[in-house]
Amino acid sequence: MAKTKDIPLTDRQFRLVARALADPRRYEILEQLGKMDVTACENIRSCMPISAPTLSHHMKELENAGLVEAQREGKFVHYTLCRDTLKAYLARLAAI
Repeated sequence: MAKTKDIPLTDRQFRLVARALADPRRYEILEQLGKMDVTACENIRSCMPISAPTLSHHMKELENAGLVEAQREGKFVHYTLCRDTLKAYLARLAAI
């Protein structure tokens, strides 16, 4: 497992992460990404009944929240879970 670093979240990013994780489908997508180092959009879509445009919307929300990182290669996109952001979010929740 990759080493994570401590990063602070702004209030805005904290709200974006909370909103992104509030959707059960996005949470399911993060679970899938957590099982792999890097995965293509098609691999995610093959694990759940979801249309390409809907998946694209969910991935954009996760990317805007800083929970995933997209690496574009031509028409293909590969995603990585940003564990640093997730760790910072959980730490901030734990401090409540």
